[in-house]
Amino acid sequence: MSSLLLIIIAGVLVNNLVMSQFLGICPFLGISKKTETAFGMGMAVTFVMVLASVITYLIRTYLLVPFSLEYMQTIAFILVIAVLVQTVEMVLKKVSRALYQALGVYLPLITTNCAVLGVAISNTTAVEGGYDLLQSAVNGLAGALGFTLALVAFAAIREKLAMNDLPKWMDGFPGALIAAGLMAVAFQGFAGLI
Repeated sequence: MSSLLLIIIAGVLVNNLVMSQFLGICPFLGISKKTETAFGMGMAVTFVMVLASVITYLIRTYLLVPFSLEYMQTIAFILVIAVLVQTVEMVLKKVSRALYQALGVYLPLITTNCAVLGVAISNTTAVEGGYDLLQSAVNGLAGALGFTLALVAFAAIREKLAMNDLPKWMDGFPGALIAAGLMAVAFQGFAGLI
């Protein structure tokens, strides 16, 4: 149980995908103008990342390794992620049309979001040969929650910056990049936690 707690703390704070490993920067910068859309994207990524972690573990354990096809790992993982993203896209289109339209082009880009693929690959290369199924699922959840935390916090900061009177050179994207840099520095403070 303590190892699962360590995986959660590491995934959310210490090894945050966006702030520490710099994975998933495209949706981080593109979707983070409103907290609602940032949260929606975070939930979509959470769904995809957790399921991708479980399914890629099963594919690697029961298909790739037994048949000595480990070299096909990246391609197999990308295919799994693409199918999951298509599923999320179809569900959002039916259930929440507004969120589907707000996410726009960034929703299909989850397929190529290196954070999702990064978690799936890190599950196989984690401590001493990889995580088991439960640890993979927890690592996927922790990585996704860390991604969501960073995305929503950054969106809240950007909303606050947009309401303030900033110098002309800092208005818009330059101010957002400065805020992202400061957030990354703040997340580095968790580095000694584990």
